[in-house]
Amino acid sequence: MLIGVPKEIKKQENRVGLVPASVRELVHHGHKVLIERNAGAGIGIDDAAYKKAGAQVAANAAEVFAKADMIVKVKEPQPQECKMLRKGQVLFTYLHLAADKAQAQGLAKSGSIAIAYETVTDVRGGLPLLAPMSEVAGRMAVQVGAHCLEKAQGGSGVLLGGVPGVPAARVTILGGGVVGTNAARMAMGLEASVTVVDKSLHRLYELDLQFGAKINTRYSTVDAIEELVVASDLVIGAVLVPGAAAPRLVTRGMLKHMRPGSVLVDVAIDQGGCFETSHATTHDKPTYVVDGVVHYCVANMPGGVARTSAFALNNATLPFVLALANKGYRKALADDVHLRRGLNVHTGRITYQAVAEALKMKYQPAEEALGL
Repeated sequence: MLIGVPKEIKKQENRVGLVPASVRELVHHGHKVLIERNAGAGIGIDDAAYKKAGAQVAANAAEVFAKADMIVKVKEPQPQECKMLRKGQVLFTYLHLAADKAQAQGLAKSGSIAIAYETVTDVRGGLPLLAPMSEVAGRMAVQVGAHCLEKAQGGSGVLLGGVPGVPAARVTILGGGVVGTNAARMAMGLEASVTVVDKSLHRLYELDLQFGAKINTRYSTVDAIEELVVASDLVIGAVLVPGAAAPRLVTRGMLKHMRPGSVLVDVAIDQGGCFETSHATTHDKPTYVVDGVVHYCVANMPGGVARTSAFALNNATLPFVLALANKGYRKALADDVHLRRGLNVHTGRITYQAVAEALKMKYQPAEEALGL
C-alpha cells in the first residue's frame, strides 16, 4: 500500500502524521510512504531523515493526495484537502465531526473512507488514540491556566500554589477522565487546591484512591458545578462524550459571580466546548474575556508542544496504520471492532451514530456500510 502524509496546513499546527521511525516500520512491512516536502520541519525533522527511513518525498500536497491509497494526518482535513480526497481513498486522522457539519459534508461528498482517531476504542472501553493527546492537553491546561492568571495576561494575579501565609488557588476540573486526571496531577504538583467533578461515582472513587487527601471530588450536579465554578480561580473543562458534542456545563450566568480575572480553560473545544461562552481560538491569539473572565479555548492545544505530541501520537496510531496497510481497510475494520468504531464516514454515509445525531445527518451503521 502507498501511504501518503501531507504537511499539516491548519493554522499553528506543526505535528506530522508519521515520524521517521513509523515510516521505517511501514517500509519494513513492504509498504511505500510518500511524504510532502517539509512535512516534519515544524518539529525539527528534515526530509533527509524521512528519506533515510525509506520514504519518498513529494513536491506538494496535491501529489500526495493523488497517489496515496491511504492518507495519514493529524488534524481534520481543511476544505481544500477535502476536495483532493477521492472515492475509496482511506483517511486516518482526527476528525471531530460533531461540531463541524461542513467537514462532514465535504468528506461525504468525496466518497472517501474517513476513520477518526478520537472514536477508536480499546478492550477497556478507553480511547487509545485520543489518550496521548488528552494527556498532553490535560497537563498543558494547568500550565496555560497558571499563565493566564498572571496580571499581565488579564488574570486576577493569583499564584496557583500560593505561598506560606497566602492561600493556594482553587482549581475546579470538570471531568475525571484522561484530561482531567492529568490536569489534576499538574495542579496538585503546583500545590493548588484541586476539586474534580464527575458524574461517575466509580471514577471519583478511583481518583480518591489514587490521590488521597491531595484532591477533593464532587459528584456532578448543576448545583455542585455552580457552587465550585463561582468560587474558583481556574476552571478546566475536561468533559468528553465520544464522537458527540460536549455538554455545556458552565453558563454565562455563572461567570457574573466569578472573581474578575478568573480563568476558564476549555479542553473540550474540539467537540464544541463545555462552557456556554466558549468559541475556538488559536495559539497566536489564545484568549478572550467575557464578563471579566479570561477564556482560553485553543482548538489544538497539543499543537503548542508539537514535537512531544507528534511522537506520543505516533506511538499510539502506528499499530492501527499497520493493520490498515497490511490487511486493507475492509478486512482491518472487519477483524477489529475497536478500529471499526473509528469509522465515521464511508463513501458518502455517516457511520458513527453520535456524529449523525449531532449533525442531523442520515446514519448508516458501520457494519452495514462494510457489508458485515
